[in-house]
Amino acid sequence: MEDIKAYMQGVGQAARAASRIMAQATTNEKNRALTAIADSLQAQSPALLAANAKDVAAARANGLDDASIDRLTLNPKTIRAMSDGLLQIAQLADPIGEISGLSFRPSGIQVGKMRVPLGVIGIIYESRPNVTADAAGLCIKSGNSAILRGGSEAFHTNSAIAACVHAGLKATGLPENAVQVVSTTDRAAVGELITMKEYVDVIVPRGGKSLIARISEEARVPVIKHLDGICHVYIDKDADIDKAIRIADNAKTHRYGVCNAMETLLVSGEIAASVLPFLCKIYLEKGVELRGDEASCKLIREMKPADEEDWRTEYLAPILSVRIVKDMDEAILHIATYGSQHTDAIVTENYSSAMRFLREVDSSSVMVNASTRFADGFEYGLGAEIGISTDKIHARGPVGLEGLTSQKYIVLGSGQIRI
Repeated sequence: MEDIKAYMQGVGQAARAASRIMAQATTNEKNRALTAIADSLQAQSPALLAANAKDVAAARANGLDDASIDRLTLNPKTIRAMSDGLLQIAQLADPIGEISGLSFRPSGIQVGKMRVPLGVIGIIYESRPNVTADAAGLCIKSGNSAILRGGSEAFHTNSAIAACVHAGLKATGLPENAVQVVSTTDRAAVGELITMKEYVDVIVPRGGKSLIARISEEARVPVIKHLDGICHVYIDKDADIDKAIRIADNAKTHRYGVCNAMETLLVSGEIAASVLPFLCKIYLEKGVELRGDEASCKLIREMKPADEEDWRTEYLAPILSVRIVKDMDEAILHIATYGSQHTDAIVTENYSSAMRFLREVDSSSVMVNASTRFADGFEYGLGAEIGISTDKIHARGPVGLEGLTSQKYIVLGSGQIRI
């Protein structure tokens, strides 16, 4: 335990020192590093796939569930996506040093705000190795340093990706310690990371509910978090049926083990008989287990009765809860009661209904006529995301560059004194 504490203290000290250099790095330097990392990922693709194959084989041998293995697995397409995400981040405007709201006061001083890095970002995540590249890229572009602690199941993959990151940083003269991957799988390292408030400015946990709950409870460092992704699609009485079927199908079956997959389908009673039979046929053909309220079960004989816990469950699996609601009031009430303030969508051709849904549903992403699967930093044009926040303070929704910065007041004077 003392060895882990000493090791993590060293990691924290190195990250703090690197953060001071990164805060002064020019946009050109940061963009060159991102491009070099993207190139390294492509060049080292065979090594990344070999490292990932070790992790996947071990995960299967250890009985890891299918959803976790899906998140763990890399292929040439996902490596290309990691590389493209870094290049997209490089193309984004650099937020650091941006001055906004500058205005004169009666005293003659000018007061405004300047965007600055947060400092040292600690990211704790499970299974998904692409987070290593995404988090590194966002932290580099936003002038921060990062301490990354991935899950033990992705240890070899994360180490291989980190080698590419370090190669890119070194090639462009930026400190390799700007991005550090914790080199131990000992869980005590997490306990140290989330309490090192002298070195770490914010923690971003990405993983299961138990992990995030533990970190939120034990951390002495501010946490940007979301606990659940209980996402809803509401098919309104004025929905286009073909559009509704496409969206609700994609929201659930595009990928099961992701936080922006739909877990509960709400359907207006006025349109249920026209849309549910066709939609549920698609789900059943794809092997999705359906659990519904009484009205839904009467309409779809293959559906199992849902209980109270189903409405509160993030399945991350081919299971879907279905409820027929009287109207939008009931749909919004259901979302407010059971939702997790992650992502919720309405399918409707009624403009007033769409605008009301946008105003009244209190989630970090609210959508009209689009799949919940779009709740993603890359799809939002952020280049990538460091996580999705359902908090209401500082960052909310997919956390990109701006979410990893803060603002400080600046004052410009010409000799004024206060009298």
